[in-house]
Amino acid sequence: MLDLGTAAPDFDLPDVVSGESITLEKFAGQPGLLMMFICQHCPYVKHVQDELAALGRDYGDSLGIVAISANDAEKYPDDGPEGLKTMATTLGFAFPFCYDESQMVAQAYTAACTPDFFLFAASDSGFELAYRGQLDDSRPGNDKPVTGKDLRSAMDTVLAKLPMPSDQVPSIGCNIKWKPGNEPSYFGA
Repeated sequence: MLDLGTAAPDFDLPDVVSGESITLEKFAGQPGLLMMFICQHCPYVKHVQDELAALGRDYGDSLGIVAISANDAEKYPDDGPEGLKTMATTLGFAFPFCYDESQMVAQAYTAACTPDFFLFAASDSGFELAYRGQLDDSRPGNDKPVTGKDLRSAMDTVLAKLPMPSDQVPSIGCNIKWKPGNEPSYFGA
């Protein structure tokens, strides 16, 4: 798990909708950057996908947001670029949705599941990790409403330039579907 305060790793990935190359530099000058590791097929992501779209509408003009799928598209074709493009357009994502075919970006961020959220605050040197936690405490089947309260509170804290509480509840979801031999070392592989 990335330590709070860690600088955002650089990346260069294609947006599945526009084809545009999305890089960390694209978000320079923003007060924060939300990196969401999601996919199309995961029941945890399906459960919160409307709230993810709402985050883009509600915060997209205030800070940088990018979604990334790193799942093995050979074994999970819905998580390949075409499936992701369909998801992004159907839900009206107002942020880039990138495909990490090499899975190197997911590894650099120590992403473990879908959904997995990394919120960075702007600093003199770029972006520093301020929050790595859950969207909220709703899960498929637990009858709690999807509100995005934990992540929204963290985003508001970054925008207000206030200190972030260090007590953060990790995200829960489906494991990222790693390509054979690509399992990251932080899983003990």
